[in-house]
Amino acid sequence: MRRVRRLVGAGMAVMILAAAAAPAGAQSLADTLVAAYRTSNLLEQNRALLRAADEDVAQAVAALRPVVSFLARAQTSAVTAETPLGRSTREDHGASLSITAELTLYDGGAGRHALEAARESVLAAREGLRSVEQQVLLNAVVAFVSVRNASEVLAIRQNNLRVIEQELQAARDRFEVGEVTRTDVAIAEARLAAARSALAAAEGDLAVARETYRAVTGAHPGALRPPPPPPATAASAEAARDLAVRGHPAIRRAQHELRVAELNVGRAAAAFGGRLSAGVQLGLDSDETFSRSLSLSYAVPLYRGGQLSSLHRQAIARHDATAAGLHQTTVGVVQAVGSAWAELAVARARLVATDRQIAAARTAFEGVREEATLGARTTLDVLNAEQELLDARAGRVAAYTQEYIATYSLLAAMGLLTAEHLGLGIPTYDPGAYFEAVRNAPVTSPQGQRLERILRSIGRD
Repeated sequence: MRRVRRLVGAGMAVMILAAAAAPAGAQSLADTLVAAYRTSNLLEQNRALLRAADEDVAQAVAALRPVVSFLARAQTSAVTAETPLGRSTREDHGASLSITAELTLYDGGAGRHALEAARESVLAAREGLRSVEQQVLLNAVVAFVSVRNASEVLAIRQNNLRVIEQELQAARDRFEVGEVTRTDVAIAEARLAAARSALAAAEGDLAVARETYRAVTGAHPGALRPPPPPPATAASAEAARDLAVRGHPAIRRAQHELRVAELNVGRAAAAFGGRLSAGVQLGLDSDETFSRSLSLSYAVPLYRGGQLSSLHRQAIARHDATAAGLHQTTVGVVQAVGSAWAELAVARARLVATDRQIAAARTAFEGVREEATLGARTTLDVLNAEQELLDARAGRVAAYTQEYIATYSLLAAMGLLTAEHLGLGIPTYDPGAYFEAVRNAPVTSPQGQRLERILRSIGRD
């Protein structure tokens, strides 16, 4: 029993030291978040989609400008005619050059509505990128604490196996001198087999957690430091909901999408009106004849088989659907905040309860062990008490993990789980940099070089 006592004490000391210290080169939670931010393919995909949305603004700007076209044309024609002298064929050859410019002077505001809709779509895409960033960082937190959780549970299982091995040896020694029966030895052997099974499961859980970490950050984890204290969230559930309603990216994205739907209704209504355009054409043919023409045209749709009315009704229906979607998104965000707040409260209460459970289980285990030394308890009693203490310690690890994940889940539900809010101290992607480079639809511009600098600044080649 003294050997078992020393082993249990040594195992507890090892776990306490492992939780309190880590190698100097160990990875921190911040390191994990930075790695996830820099290597996420999902973030890269949505950044590219945002740049594509930026180009929609450039195209809408270009649609308001003159359209200039150049045409070079060469032609050959043959004319065959019957004459008194017989059939004759005459060939004509010609060539011409022309430049044509056309500008829409008035379209009922359809072009302006399209431009504003494209800008609102860009703002919606930016909020979508924020939502993806939150998910990427939350996945990184979950991956980090899951590896820590699996590692600590594995350490507990390893220590438990060593304790039961000592218990089995002690039971065999006592059986040899007739202090216990063969049943006590068999119970210890069964517990040892169960401990080995639990250890194998813990090793598998750690392997799975490591692979998840690799998928999130791009590399397997090394030694991990203990996580820092969780960040502050909100003073109350109501305050958390208010922050979420005001600034959650999902709600802000839905608001911009509603504005897009409103502008599209205006575009559909403008299609009923007329379109005034001006044109200029300059030409030069093979006879060196120069020509020029100016035109001013006004076109009004009189009948299109009901197409324009259908498009207008469709735009209104989509606006109504988008408005309902905004309300539902708000309901979902408020619900997510409430659920995250409740989960955090449960996790904290569970953590307090498991601390008390560990204290009581440790006292019970020590008492049963001493009583077994005096012959008042059986080997089964000692193993049961040791198992309860083991379960309490494993429960404490799980409760702490739950609390940590719940805290960051609440931040995400509030819309605050971003690299900027967490203060990771790294260059972050500027969603407005590419937009500023292309928003005026330049024919040639340094936007490509600027984009390369942006990507390099956040660690993307």
